[in-house]
Amino acid sequence: MMQQRARTGWKRGACESRRRGPHWGIKGGDTMARTLVGLEITEESVRAVEITTGRMPKLVASGEVALPPGAAKDSEVLDVDAVAVAIRQLWSRAGIKGRRVVLGIGSRRVLVREYTTQAMRPELLRQALPFQVQDLLPVPAHQAVLDFFPVSEHDGQVTGLLVAAVAETVEQLVATLAKAGLRTDLVDLVPFGLARLAGRLSPGESVAMVHVGDHTTHVVIAVDGVPRFVRVIPIDVPTAATALRAAAERTDAPAALDPVVADLAHRVRSTIAFYGDRPDGTSISGIHLSGAGAALPGLRSALVGGLDITVHEATLGDLVALEQAQVPSESALNLVSTVGVALGEAA
Repeated sequence: MMQQRARTGWKRGACESRRRGPHWGIKGGDTMARTLVGLEITEESVRAVEITTGRMPKLVASGEVALPPGAAKDSEVLDVDAVAVAIRQLWSRAGIKGRRVVLGIGSRRVLVREYTTQAMRPELLRQALPFQVQDLLPVPAHQAVLDFFPVSEHDGQVTGLLVAAVAETVEQLVATLAKAGLRTDLVDLVPFGLARLAGRLSPGESVAMVHVGDHTTHVVIAVDGVPRFVRVIPIDVPTAATALRAAAERTDAPAALDPVVADLAHRVRSTIAFYGDRPDGTSISGIHLSGAGAALPGLRSALVGGLDITVHEATLGDLVALEQAQVPSESALNLVSTVGVALGEAA
């Protein structure tokens, strides 16, 4: 079994087949920076964290700046100038010093699926994989960037997670950061960052990381920090509805369960049940719930009632030492995935 938690790498125009853990990214050069910076671009905003290195990182700076409508969507930049301006504002307002970043992407257009192939040397698999998976890709293989993260090997066959993205989309993101004066050291898949956090929150355990964003929910099942199963759920949830969140008051009253929340809870439960029913599936000891949508009324109780497992709310303070930093509650939930991305550089 290959369960190491160090990083793999992903380079434009190449397929990387590595055994060194849940990481997928453009490698822009080694760095000995004293801090790590993670950045995410969503439809609503750009957000970033700067943390120290070490076993228990400390929060140096964090922030979020709203984007104008139509500037970005689903981890894709539609207006380069508007996004670059927002990033520069974010660095200025939050006091972020680092200019080399790990960029997290969580687009539903990124293909993440289980794949089994003949075990072979990494360099041979790197050459063979584009031809093997062509029929699975949304674009021709030469227009995609590929990665394969091996999870297990049996009888000459290796099984793992195949990751594929449109090269042009990723290069547009990197170009946008460059216009904002930043250097992209790595591009990391948000679900892999969440798996990385699972290893810190529940070492040695099988858990589900559920990150609920405004338009996309990521469900990652990880065993000791190693991603085993990933599902991206496209669903719009009212995370920005102040009245809705205030009404919740952490009571999670099931009688008032919103249809959208009920639908989301059903999809998450179905995903976890599907994984558990597989021959190689393992029982899940708990769920770590994050993202602004984690505060939706009734979501936690709907997950607990349907799965009969513990659901923990994961916030920024569970992952990094906040010290004197004052982080708004919604940001403390949203920035969980951003921290996971930042930690990829230290993996």
